[in-house]
Amino acid sequence: MKIGAVMFFTADSMRPAALGRAMEERGFESLWVPEHTHIPSSRKSAYPAGGGLVRAYYEIMDPFLALNAAATATTTLKIGTGICLVIQRDPIVTAKMVSSIDQLSDGRFLFGVGNGWNQDEIENHGTEFKTRHKLARERIEAMKKIWMEEEPEYHGEFVNFDKMKQWPKPIQKPHPPIIVGGGFPHAARRAIRYGDGWIPRDDWLERDGMGIIAEFRKMAIDAGRDPASLPVSIFRVPDKIDRLRLCEDIGIDRVVFSLPAEKEEKILPILDRWAELKQQMGG
Repeated sequence: MKIGAVMFFTADSMRPAALGRAMEERGFESLWVPEHTHIPSSRKSAYPAGGGLVRAYYEIMDPFLALNAAATATTTLKIGTGICLVIQRDPIVTAKMVSSIDQLSDGRFLFGVGNGWNQDEIENHGTEFKTRHKLARERIEAMKKIWMEEEPEYHGEFVNFDKMKQWPKPIQKPHPPIIVGGGFPHAARRAIRYGDGWIPRDDWLERDGMGIIAEFRKMAIDAGRDPASLPVSIFRVPDKIDRLRLCEDIGIDRVVFSLPAEKEEKILPILDRWAELKQQMGG
């Protein structure tokens, strides 16, 4: 079972390159960065985790720039968006961003995607909140065509372009894995429809029960997908060995722990704690 970490990089936190090196030295598999372009002062949508938003939500750096900095300082560490808000990004521009970072990292990019919860933020980008899921699907379908075809074209309700040329193509073929974030069952269905994996959160699994992992795999089979082609990555996993062993026992592919937006003196002890847990797991 792979172990990674997710962090909100800010101007006051540990830098991506330094964190990437520290994680690679300790044998971790991946570093993930969330995305929020901004946080509107108004709030139509309640924060799903409850409580108020921490400052890091509106201080976070651009994920692609942060991840590229980490990639240039490492050689084996995978880098991923956890998650990229494709409903707030132009698909042609984003396709080039993904291809470029996959090239620059020598094929180490993981494209975690999601459809967002903050209605005000989403609508500031010209996206209608109630149709964001269809918009996301069309944008991902369009990006796949751009990555895979010599002269892609796409004609949908929200995304529309005639034949075009765009390079570079990604190193990973047919494209970097698209790992769909979100809760069960809706995001799980989206992962099965157009993804290469699913990202639920540990607190959601705690609420709904680990049995939904088996339900997800049955849904995949019923839809004609091989569950092995849809690995599960659980985010926000606590530093408890029993929880990690349970994840491993039920065939979770990757667990990702959260790091605070802090400097080295706060981050490195957390990495060392997780390195100890990794050793206990035999990794």
